[in-house]
Amino acid sequence: MTSLSQDIKEKLSRLNVLEKIIVINTIVFVSGYILTKVLDLPKETSLNWLVLPSDFSDFIEKPWAIITYAFSHYDFWHFFFNMLWLYFIGRMFLNLFSPKMAVNIYFLGAMAGGLLYMLCYTTFPNVFQTNSRLLGASAAVRAILIFLCAYMPSQEVRFFTFNLKLWYIGIAIVILDVIGVFSGINNPLGNSGGNLAHLGGALLGYFYAKQLLKGKDIGRGFESIVDAFFNMFKSRKKGPLKTVHKNKSKVGGYNKADFKEFNNQKKIDIILDKISKSGYDSLTAEEKEFLFRVGK
Repeated sequence: MTSLSQDIKEKLSRLNVLEKIIVINTIVFVSGYILTKVLDLPKETSLNWLVLPSDFSDFIEKPWAIITYAFSHYDFWHFFFNMLWLYFIGRMFLNLFSPKMAVNIYFLGAMAGGLLYMLCYTTFPNVFQTNSRLLGASAAVRAILIFLCAYMPSQEVRFFTFNLKLWYIGIAIVILDVIGVFSGINNPLGNSGGNLAHLGGALLGYFYAKQLLKGKDIGRGFESIVDAFFNMFKSRKKGPLKTVHKNKSKVGGYNKADFKEFNNQKKIDIILDKISKSGYDSLTAEEKEFLFRVGK
């Protein structure tokens, strides 16, 4: 049993961060499936405490749903295609950007999609069906995909027998989502809410990419909040009292190497200043030798 546990831990440690997100989605999906079989629950209620409600008043009672809905799926094909997209897009993304940025975009995309979904359903209750619920990783996956399309729009990807630029793919997906929003209105089989969430994730991905091109990473604030949250749960063990020995080689917090580097830099500045005023020939043999040694 221990060997199996260690083997699983080792394999999980080799996964990249988006593959780990796929594993979490898989665990949640399988858990929901087991609950429907063991407790004989309807499929639509097995993960009820994770899904995002359309009404803000209901959302206040379970604020965690703004994130957990992006790890929840009822339908197998919905789950399968979301994870397939995430796997292939993730490989492209992580070849260019950091794992932390991937996590930022995934979570922020999910939050943006969820907020747009609730905002539209609350603002236009006569247009969209009430008592709706949102689940699925689509908004988060859209955010990563549209980020890539906006950050390097001219990058080509192979599509069957021909190449397509990423911005073509991004525009096509957004157009399909817009069509999906309107075609799903007053249609019990439609998915207006899901398509609204897709558009929210797409907007986040586009804005993130454009800001990053300007040199601003808008995910840094979210990253700091997450780090601070997890640091609250880290145990701070107090070690035994230690006798501190004063390092006599340090003066004012600086050691001999620091002073030597400082003095060398000061000497270089003086020599360069002398060259600028009187020329290289004005240097002494010792100064020339020192400059040569430092330059080497």
